[in-house]
Amino acid sequence: MKATTMGAVLVILYTGMMATADGITKFIAGGYAAPQLFALSSALVVLMAATAARSTQGGTLRISSVKAMIARSVLTVFAAVAFFKAFQQMPFADVFLFIGLMPLIAAAMSGPLLGEAPRPLAWVALTIGACGIFFLMPGGVSGLQAGHAWAFLAVLTGTGSMLLARMIARVERAPLAQVFWPNLALMVVMAAALPFVWRPMTLIDAAWIVGYAVALFGARYVVAEALRLLPAYVATPLMNLQFVWMVAIGMVAFGEVPGSGTVLGVMMVIASGLWLVVEESLMRRKAGEEAAAQAASSEGQRNPAAIAAE
Repeated sequence: MKATTMGAVLVILYTGMMATADGITKFIAGGYAAPQLFALSSALVVLMAATAARSTQGGTLRISSVKAMIARSVLTVFAAVAFFKAFQQMPFADVFLFIGLMPLIAAAMSGPLLGEAPRPLAWVALTIGACGIFFLMPGGVSGLQAGHAWAFLAVLTGTGSMLLARMIARVERAPLAQVFWPNLALMVVMAAALPFVWRPMTLIDAAWIVGYAVALFGARYVVAEALRLLPAYVATPLMNLQFVWMVAIGMVAFGEVPGSGTVLGVMMVIASGLWLVVEESLMRRKAGEEAAAQAASSEGQRNPAAIAAE
């Protein structure tokens, strides 16, 4: 029970850290270009990951899944830029509606990418969640804006990066390398563009970027520990608390109040995600019951022979 409680607390802490990092992204996006945020923050994350690897027993930055890591790093760069542009052009809470689709897209894509058994209900849930997006556009498809396209690109590339992280984790355990290399790629790409967009920064804005890097690194470390203590199918619905954080930050920091369409759309996304969670829980329970029945059957077949031998 203590482990479960601690896992739940860590997931809640993770959602707060991620919402804080997203809030800083939106704040910086109002006055600076993406390379200025990501070149500096990624350098700090790379430094923190390298320091942690040096000081942690068993910590390593070496990776054997080189091709998968290169692909993950490329997708991470695209996702970072796309999220930056989405936060720049859309209300804070509206972006969460797209973020909420990521677990659903991951469930649908895990079959072809990871070789896992396709789940028909994942496609149904994804369809319901996708329908929630249209509540952001009362005028229909004609209401599509550039921000929506950036947000959709962000969730596609971000989900691809997450699936590749899972693919790597299945064959080797290198959590610090999973943080180090994508951020190193982001730092290098953004540093190349930095001279063309650099603007002098105040100490306060520089402090915000430091805060972004700390929140991002802390969130990724905390969620890894949370998923060690808590099953993923329990942690996933708790992560939807990020919407509450994002609404609060949007109202306090940016004066944004989500409309009824946004709230209804988010509820559809969350409901479809919970549907997958319930299905996963039922599948695990059924598998456990079948395993127990098979074990009991095997025991029943073995005992008469053992008795006869005696």
